[in-house]
Amino acid sequence: MKLNDDLIKKLAKQYAPSTMLDMEYKGNDLSFKTDEEGNPILLFIGKRTADGNVRGERYARTLKYDREGNRIKDHWELKGQAT
Repeated sequence: MKLNDDLIKKLAKQYAPSTMLDMEYKGNDLSFKTDEEGNPILLFIGKRTADGNVRGERYARTLKYDREGNRIKDHWELKGQAT
């Protein structure tokens, strides 16, 4: 499953630093972890199980910055199944 533009825009926002957040998006359950700056860097998308974990797919985000702090790379990559 490819991440659509609306979801990528939602994940481009800043959230609470170094936390795991849960929400819903278009019938799918989302859980994502943020880095120390509040950027989502790890995403689980699918259906939430009874124990609170998400079964579906796992994505990781690559963020790279130049020496001045400007973002030069922002990419989500499918890493496989989330169980």
